[in-house]
Amino acid sequence: MRIIGGKYKGRIITPISGLKIRPTTDFARESLFNILVNRVDLESVSMLDLFSGTGAIGFEFSSRGAEVVHMIEKERKHITGIRQNIQKLGITNVKPVHIDVKAFLKICKFKYDIVYADPPYDLDWLKDIPDLVIGSGIMKADGFLILEHPRSFSFKDHKYFFEHRNYGSVNFSFFSSSVLPE
Repeated sequence: MRIIGGKYKGRIITPISGLKIRPTTDFARESLFNILVNRVDLESVSMLDLFSGTGAIGFEFSSRGAEVVHMIEKERKHITGIRQNIQKLGITNVKPVHIDVKAFLKICKFKYDIVYADPPYDLDWLKDIPDLVIGSGIMKADGFLILEHPRSFSFKDHKYFFEHRNYGSVNFSFFSSSVLPE
């Protein structure tokens, strides 16, 4: 797995062996960042990566100059891998946090411009993530949530939904509680 843009472009992210994860494909990550660079100044954002897994999305934000990147992951092996990659790449603006996402959302006081969530596709409360994130108050007034999810989920009727993008088996739904991004 490689970083596709920014300061660390082309650098390899090495996951710990034996992880049972589904990393976001390079194609889907590149497509997502093509959307984001036209909407926000990535060099000034604070970003939260929920269900970080390998950390690929957070590392991509870091590479593109995000001021703050917090990675939330409950699996110890994943956090170990993220920390190893932070050290290997020499990244200074990423903070991994070993905690369950629901627990983190209850205690977090920081406000983020962008919240990205890539939960396990079989997570029994996946459909609740938009309400949990927005209800937690962790997003800035003009912030938004990007939720990666399987094709079998549709959030088009959710009151905070504003956009859906599909890249093969990867689906991104966007949510905001404020004025919708253009």
